[in-house]
Amino acid sequence: MKVGEIIKQLQEYGEAGKKMFLTSSFQTHSIPLLHLVQQSGIPVEILFINTGFHFPETLTFKQEISALLKLNCTDVQSYIPKILQRDEEQQFYFISDPDYCCYLNKTQPVEAYLKSHDVWINGIRAEQSAQRKAMAVEQATPFRAIRFHPVLDWTAKDIYQYRKTFNLPEHPLESKGYLSIGCEPCTRKFEFSDERNGRWFGMKKTECGLHTDLVKNK
Repeated sequence: MKVGEIIKQLQEYGEAGKKMFLTSSFQTHSIPLLHLVQQSGIPVEILFINTGFHFPETLTFKQEISALLKLNCTDVQSYIPKILQRDEEQQFYFISDPDYCCYLNKTQPVEAYLKSHDVWINGIRAEQSAQRKAMAVEQATPFRAIRFHPVLDWTAKDIYQYRKTFNLPEHPLESKGYLSIGCEPCTRKFEFSDERNGRWFGMKKTECGLHTDLVKNK
């Protein structure tokens, strides 16, 4: 979708009285969508899924972007305290069961918003993975809200050009080789053709569950 189409769609949701929220990981490629939502003038609740395992640089960057764009950002967290997120050998689940760790810290906290809101805006892009390429701009979730993927057809070049046009900063770890940044224990530097290969390296895992468990297939 082009910029004008995105803003128009957001405004149509707003005029229809839709209750909207946007989840953002506050990576470099997240910033254009945050800027677009702010430019639309439509009230959208901004959520940061604070797993408790983020890089310090991400938390600082989130504060900087929130101040720059005048965002009212809400941190959402797991209902389960970290002391209970350990297996029988007292290892954190991100070591022994990363899927369950992602469920506790990412997927489950968002479920409540899908039940109380009408539209979930998020910035997945088709070029990021085969899973995301198969998704549509609007898609159902297992709950009340629909998903809206306004930048689904955007490329990394589109993200770059938008940032340069509006002088939007990049995540401080990107210049150090981190092109897809999640939780610190499960993220490493970019080394291969797919930017997301730095996530859950060496595991048979490419998604946290937000874009698999919380979507209904077309």
